[in-house]
Amino acid sequence: MGILENRFLNRVLHKTLWAAVLPLCALAGVARVADQYRTADTSAGTDTSRMLAQSARELPTQWHGATLRPLALGDVELRFAKHFPGTVQRLTDDKQTLVLRTVNQPTRLLHPATDCYRGLGYRIHGEQLEAQADGNDRWRCFVAERNGRRLRVCERIEDADGQGFTDTSSWYWASIAGQSHGPWKAFTIATPL
Repeated sequence: MGILENRFLNRVLHKTLWAAVLPLCALAGVARVADQYRTADTSAGTDTSRMLAQSARELPTQWHGATLRPLALGDVELRFAKHFPGTVQRLTDDKQTLVLRTVNQPTRLLHPATDCYRGLGYRIHGEQLEAQADGNDRWRCFVAERNGRRLRVCERIEDADGQGFTDTSSWYWASIAGQSHGPWKAFTIATPL
C-alpha cells in the first residue's frame, strides 16, 4: 500500500494536509504583499513630496487665454490620487474645470473620464472626436448628465514630445511599446451646459 494509492484513507489524509497547507500559503502571500505596500509607502513619502512640489511649480496659469486658479480635490479625487502613480490637480477659470493628471510611467490607473463620470452616476452620451479650431489637436468629447445637470467633457493625453492621444488604451500601448515617451499629461475639461 503506497502513499499515492487511491484509497479512502489516503484521500482523507491528502485533503486534510491540503486544508492545512493552503491557508498558510495564502497568509504568506498576503504578508508579502503587505510588506511590499509598507516598503512602497515609506519610500514613496519622499517621492510624493518631491512630485507634489514639482507639480505645484508646473501648474498652468493660463488656459486658452483665461487665467486659471487651483481648486481643492474632492473626496473621490483624493482617494484616487492616493493610489495614482503621478499627480492630480483641479483648476478653474470660473467657466470650466480642468483636471490635469501627470504620470511618468505607463499605468492602467490613467483611465478615461467616461469611467469616472459613470462611476459618479452620470449618464454618458454624444461621445465623439473633435478637432480644435486650429485643427492640430484632437479631443474625445462627450456629454455627462445627472439630476438635470449637464456637462460637456473633453479629454486628451499628451506626451513629452507633444504627441496626442484621444483614448487611454492607444496611449497605454504606445507608451509600453516605446512609441511615446513621458512624462505624460492627461487633460480633462468639464464645461457646464
